[in-house]
Amino acid sequence: MVSNKSKHSDCCGHDHGHSHGEEFSLKQQIIPIAISIFLFVLGLVFYELLHITPFSIGEYLVFVPAYLISGWSVLTTAGRNILRGKIFDENFLMTIATLGAIAIHEIPEAVAVMLFYQVGELFQDFSVSRSRSSIKSLLEVRPDSANLKVGSEIKQVSPESVQVGDVIIVKPGEKIPLDGEITEGASQVDTSALTGESVPRTVKVRETVLAGMINKSGVLTVRVSKLFAESSIARILDLVENASSKKAATEKFITRFARIYTPIVVFLSLAVAILPPLFIPGATSEQWVYRALVLLVISCPCGLVISIPLGYFGGVGGAAKRGILVKGSTFLDTLTNVQTVVFDKTGTLTQGVFNVTQIVPQNGFNQAELLQLAAKVESQSNHPVAKSILSAYGESVNSLDVEDYQEIAGHGIQARVGNQIIIAGNDRLLHRENIEHDVCSVEGTVVHLAVDGVYAGRIIIADQLKDDAVEAIRNLKNVGVEQIVMLTGDNQAVAQNIARQLNLDAFEAELLPEDKVEAIERYLSKASKDKKVVFVGDGINDAPVIARADVGMAMGALGSDAAIETADVVLMTDAPSKVAEAIQVGKKTHKIVWQNIILAMGVKGLFIVLGMFGVATLWEAVFADVGVALLAILNAGRVLRVN
Repeated sequence: MVSNKSKHSDCCGHDHGHSHGEEFSLKQQIIPIAISIFLFVLGLVFYELLHITPFSIGEYLVFVPAYLISGWSVLTTAGRNILRGKIFDENFLMTIATLGAIAIHEIPEAVAVMLFYQVGELFQDFSVSRSRSSIKSLLEVRPDSANLKVGSEIKQVSPESVQVGDVIIVKPGEKIPLDGEITEGASQVDTSALTGESVPRTVKVRETVLAGMINKSGVLTVRVSKLFAESSIARILDLVENASSKKAATEKFITRFARIYTPIVVFLSLAVAILPPLFIPGATSEQWVYRALVLLVISCPCGLVISIPLGYFGGVGGAAKRGILVKGSTFLDTLTNVQTVVFDKTGTLTQGVFNVTQIVPQNGFNQAELLQLAAKVESQSNHPVAKSILSAYGESVNSLDVEDYQEIAGHGIQARVGNQIIIAGNDRLLHRENIEHDVCSVEGTVVHLAVDGVYAGRIIIADQLKDDAVEAIRNLKNVGVEQIVMLTGDNQAVAQNIARQLNLDAFEAELLPEDKVEAIERYLSKASKDKKVVFVGDGINDAPVIARADVGMAMGALGSDAAIETADVVLMTDAPSKVAEAIQVGKKTHKIVWQNIILAMGVKGLFIVLGMFGVATLWEAVFADVGVALLAILNAGRVLRVN
C-alpha cells in the first residue's frame, strides 16, 4: 500500500509537490486556489486597462502574485529536484513552459497553466484520497484493546501485551482482539472485515474465533491461541499495507518508459523552439518558442504515472473487500493469464470434516452394536476418522472399557473391549489377520470391524464437498481457465468420485507432499508460453506446492500458517469460488490499467501534433493534460468498487 504520508511521486521517483492521502484537506488546498482565481479574473477584466505597455507594472502586480500563489509548489519542487539531479519531471516541464510564456509576454496564459494545473491537482488529490479511504476502512478493523481476565478481575490492555493461553472477555459490540478458542458463551459474529461475507456466523464453545471479527450478541470467554502479531487481523493488515511492494510488469514498464520519455520531450521541445526559425522562411522565434512551450505542457506524464499505480492499488483493495488478500500487484497481472488451476482436495474442495454416512453390519451384528464397538475401540485415537465415529455415536465412552489398545501403523487399531478382541481398520488389516469379508474396494473412507476374528461389518465415512465447490469449477470455466485439476493423498476411489461430482478435467490420487510438487512441475512444464498455473491448498503439506506454482493460493480461515505465509493470494472465506473472483479482479485491474495507458498516450500524442503545428494553445494544452489525468484516475477508481 502507498504509505499514509506519501508524496505524489511519479514513476520516475520525482516529488509531485502535493500530499495525497490521509493528509488531504479540501479547505487547506482550496484557499490559495480561490485567491489565485480572484486575481486571475481581476487581471482578465482589467487586462486592456493594465496592458498599457509590453511590460506594464500594473499587469505584473496582478498576474505575478496569482502565478506565484498557484504555482509555488510546482516551482519549489522543480528547484529541489534540480538540486538533487532529478531534472526531467512534470514540475520541470511546467516551470520551463510557464517561465517561457512570461518571457514571450504571455503572462495570462502562464497563470492559466499553473491555475488550471492546480485545480486539476485538487480534483486528483480528492480522487486519490477517496480511493485510499476505501482501503483505510479495511484497516480500521484493528482492535484497540483487549479485556484480559486476571483471576477475578478484568483489565483493559493492549492486544500486543496478551500472551498465548491468557483468557480474554469479549462483550457484545466489541471487536475480537486476538485469535482463540471459545471456552464459555455463544454468540453471532460479524466476519465481514476478514471474509467480505455480510451474513453473521454463529459460534459456540470449542469453536475458534479470529481477531477482527465483531461480537454481535452474547458475552464470549476466549482462550488466546496466537500472539497479536501472528493473528489473522495482523496478517491481513501486513498483507494489504505491503501489497504494493511487488510491482506488476506493467508498472515497471511505465517506470522505464517515463525515464526515457521525459528527456525526449524536453529535447524535442528545444528542437521545435530553435530549428524552425533557422530553416523555415518567415518563421519567428516567438511563434515557435510558444509551440515548444505547448509541447512541454501537454507532454507532462502526470496522469499516466499516478493512475497506473493507483489502478493496481485499487485492485488490491477491491480484492481485499471481497475477502481475497493479494500480496502484490504483480500477482494481479499474473492472474490475467491463468491456463490451469490445480486444487488440493481435503479442506479446499471438501470441508475437511469427516461424517459417518453409512453403517453396514454383517454376521448377526446390528448398526447400533457396530457403531458402539467402533466408538469404544476408536476412543483412544485422535485421528479425524476416529472423531467422526465418536461424533456419530454421540454418547460418552468409558475409557476403562478399553484395554490392550494398540495402533497398527498403516492398518488400524486393535483393542480388548470386555472379553472381546476387536480390530478396526482398512482392508489391508483384514487381509493381514486373515478375516473373511465380502467387499475389498469401497467408495469413500471405510473402517472395517472384526470381533474375535469374525467380520462384523463396516462404517463408511465421507468428507462432504464445500457448498460452493461445484459453482467454483463452473465459474473458473466461465472466466477462461482451460484445465482444472485435483491433487490428493486420498485413495483412488474417493478422488474419482469427487472428480466426477465436480466435473474436473483431471485428478491424481494417493500422492505424498513430494508427489504433489512433482505433479505441479509437470503442469508448469506443459503450460503454454506466457500462460500460468495456480495452485490452491490449505494444509502445511501444501506449502511446497503453493510456493512452486506461478500463483499460490491458500485458504486463510482454516488453512495452516505455513500455507498462508507461503501463498501469493489468501482466500479468507475458505471458499473455492473465490479463486474465480480473484482472476476476475486481476483481469478487471489489468484492463483498466491499459485503458489508462492508451487514453493518456493517445490524447497526448494528438495534442503534441496539434501543438507543433500551432493549432493547440497553452490553455488547451493544460486542459488536455489535467483532463487526461482526471479521467485516468477516475477510471482507476472503478476497480475499487465491489459488486
